[in-house]
Amino acid sequence: MPRSLPRFPGGTSLSHLCVYDWETSDGLHGGSPHLHTLSTEAYVVTSGRGEVHTISAAGPAVDELTAGSLLWFTPGTVHRLVNHDQLQMQVIMSNAGLPEAGDAVLTFPEEIVADPQRYREAVTLPAEGDEGARADAARARRDLAIDGYEQLLGRIQADGAEAMRRFHELAVALVRPRVGDWQQIWEDNVETETRRTKAQLQALGTGDGSHLREAAVIRGTPRPEPRLWGMCGRLQTWTGPEPESQG
Repeated sequence: MPRSLPRFPGGTSLSHLCVYDWETSDGLHGGSPHLHTLSTEAYVVTSGRGEVHTISAAGPAVDELTAGSLLWFTPGTVHRLVNHDQLQMQVIMSNAGLPEAGDAVLTFPEEIVADPQRYREAVTLPAEGDEGARADAARARRDLAIDGYEQLLGRIQADGAEAMRRFHELAVALVRPRVGDWQQIWEDNVETETRRTKAQLQALGTGDGSHLREAAVIRGTPRPEPRLWGMCGRLQTWTGPEPESQG
């Protein structure tokens, strides 16, 4: 199920992220490098300091993040959040429901990304257990993604853009079996919202403003603690009821 609020603008999703402060093998602190195969992701930094390390069609880059920073990236961009000092942000995702359904691919070592069964075992966190055990699993997943990320950077230095093309091919092969299910999620969410706006535009063009009589306020409620163990940090999400039409 999508973790977005019902009828949130544009079929997007919203979450609040406290970036992991766990140390990594290269002496930094932060989350798991990954890419999205369909969704664009935006960061609106609310507090703290850090960086986001990216690999896009332009190659590797590093952007500083402080309160007020705004940055977004399109599908295929590998991104890694680094936490220097209590980095927190609001995260806006396009295609609500698809990231939760497996749109993200972590940068595990190539032999794992190339094997769907090994990848599923590596990426899946335990559904139950105490918070300590779940934290250990999230950290082990992060460490494995860092290992693969460092290998990927090495291949990019040696082979250039061909290394990223290879990783993109493996990512596509991983997610391809899920595309049928994703199509339904997208139709029920993003496409429905687009059709709603199209119909309202057509109605306004004829002088019909009847949809304005259905004006509603939707109030989000934070999901109960504990926060989710995300790829980059602890996530707070919201839920809310479907709006009732007012006659």
